[in-house]
This record gives sequence, structure tokens and C-alpha cells, in this order.
Amino acid sequence: MERLQTHPAIDESLSGRVVELRSGYARVVLSPRHSMLADHRGLIHGGFLFSAADYAAMAAVNDPNVVLGGAEVRFLAPVRKGQVVTFEARIEGEKGKKRIVEVRGEVEGKRVFEGSFTAFVLEGHVLD
Repeated sequence: MERLQTHPAIDESLSGRVVELRSGYARVVLSPRHSMLADHRGLIHGGFLFSAADYAAMAAVNDPNVVLGGAEVRFLAPVRKGQVVTFEARIEGEKGKKRIVEVRGEVEGKRVFEGSFTAFVLEGHVLD
């Protein structure tokens, strides 16, 4: 597995854990916590799913200066407390600083999330 070069301070308990990393590809596993619940019935808030998908996309690019420029996403099925979500991210396009990363999220083989993330690799840190 390659060494992760981006998002070194991310809280993996909130955004998932990188379990596979190679050039242009990342797999992130999110094990939702009780604090991610949206209601008393066990629904996981979609913002946490988006966070893990975004993290997977950034990891697939794997550059210290990668930033998210935009995203088009679809939530295809609910995620419930106790379910583990696996996100796979692949770079599908590259032009200059721009990367298009496709991300899919699944629970036990069922697709629950899909999205296209536009990332940019900057020359320096975005806050500089």
C-alpha cells in the first residue's frame, strides 16, 4: 500500500479509515458511530457519508495540496447504525491541476452512495 500524503490530521473515526491505497485509487471504510445518528431509529446522517466519500476522493489523488472544488453526489439508500460502508474512489480524468474522481459507497454489496468529485492539486497549501 502506498503512503498516504494528504489529510494527515483527519479524524478517521468521523471520516473513515484508508484500508487500500495505490496510484489513482483509494478504499475507505466508515464504521458509523452513535454520534452520527440523525434520529432515534438508527439513520446515519448523510453528512458523514459525504465526508468519508470526500476523504476517499482526496486519498485517491494523494497529494498534500489537494483540495475539493466541487461534487455531484447521490444518496441511493439509507445507512443504519451498525452497518459498515466501504467507499472506493478512482481518478477517472486528469487535466492540468484538475482531477475527476468517481466514488462509490456500498454496504454488504449494495450501493448506497455515488458521486463525482472535482479536485484540484495546488502548488502550495490552500491557506497560504
